[in-house]
Amino acid sequence: MHTCIHFFFFFYNFLAFLNNDLWRGLNLISKGKNRTHAAHNYGYSGNNSLDSKMNELRERVISKNVNEPEFLQAFEEVLECLKPVFKKDNIYLGVLENIAEPERVIQFRVPWINDKGEHKINRGYRVQYSSVLGPYKGGLRFHPSVNLSVIKFLGFEQIFKNSLTSLSMGGGKGGSDFDPKGKTENEIIKFCQSFMTNLCRYIGHNTDVPAGDIGVGGREIGYLFGQYKKLKNSFEGVLTGKNVKWGGSNIRSEATGYGVIYFAENVLKDMNESLKDKRCVVSGSGNVAQYLVEKLIEKGGIVLTMSDSDGYIYEPNGFTKEQLSHIMDIKNVRRERIKEYLKYSKTASYFGKEKPWSVPCDLAFPCATQNEINNKDADLLIKNNCKMVVEGANMPTHIDAMHKLKKIKLLYVHLKLLMQGE
Repeated sequence: MHTCIHFFFFFYNFLAFLNNDLWRGLNLISKGKNRTHAAHNYGYSGNNSLDSKMNELRERVISKNVNEPEFLQAFEEVLECLKPVFKKDNIYLGVLENIAEPERVIQFRVPWINDKGEHKINRGYRVQYSSVLGPYKGGLRFHPSVNLSVIKFLGFEQIFKNSLTSLSMGGGKGGSDFDPKGKTENEIIKFCQSFMTNLCRYIGHNTDVPAGDIGVGGREIGYLFGQYKKLKNSFEGVLTGKNVKWGGSNIRSEATGYGVIYFAENVLKDMNESLKDKRCVVSGSGNVAQYLVEKLIEKGGIVLTMSDSDGYIYEPNGFTKEQLSHIMDIKNVRRERIKEYLKYSKTASYFGKEKPWSVPCDLAFPCATQNEINNKDADLLIKNNCKMVVEGANMPTHIDAMHKLKKIKLLYVHLKLLMQGE
């Protein structure tokens, strides 16, 4: 289940579909024609060592993306993982350099008025990364941490995830530094309408199809879609994640969380194991985490934790379906913090401003946000004899922590396998 195997699959799949000048040049190389000339054109000729050539590429990408740590981390992860491919032929470094540069970066102002009549300004983004395989496809994230680096890292990852589906989907991502937390329903509506008024000129069912992400659930997708219809006078599939009443798909909400568990179940099956009675630590309490926990409970897993940005709740005997329904109501209907769950349980504990990785477990499911598992957290998972980490969020494990977990042969299931097309 090593991540690199699936990167290889993507890489060759990507090459097979490339229809631009780069692929035509590489095609000549594969036939043994003009190899030296083509390699020189893409900057990878000569007798330099592979490490030297990789460093040259790394330095070029860093120089173009200064002050973008999240994107550079995602790039570094892919660069390192594909080293065996580059050993076969370093011309593929040129392909990665091509992929790493987005086709288009869109940034726009999002003005809106809050309930006090105050004029507010947020920044919106859409990074249309690659349309080689099809229309851009990727979610929208509304969170105060959003900046260009975050959106670029998400868009870059999306290329790989979408390619693994074998469907005709390119990669993209968007969002805003708007914080939905603490906003009224009316303020959410106003922001979504303003955001779509700016975004609508860049998207379409054959061009770019956004979806949800952190801070953008079914409610927000509905408001965005309503504004798109109003502006374009068109009822088309320009957003995924809509309610089934206006063109959405059945089980769309559950798909990602369920998919993570189905994959984990099959990994364990190959080891003659199952999810039954496995102690599971889960971070997050959004859409992915909620339905992941629902399916874990159904499969007999013992889910000990869930969390939000304020802290985590610990249920020593594992959550029941009824208790999970309270959490769903707290997060989806009342829009409150997860500590409110304590009102419904006499056995639960709440740990403010902490992450759940100190809780002993068999399986860990990071489903919150990027870099939530750092070196210290990796040490805790190892100390507590965790057997497998299954990613349910975008780049939730820092690259140093990932190396540490793999070094001890802990089973590590990468997001790109689990969230294909998400």
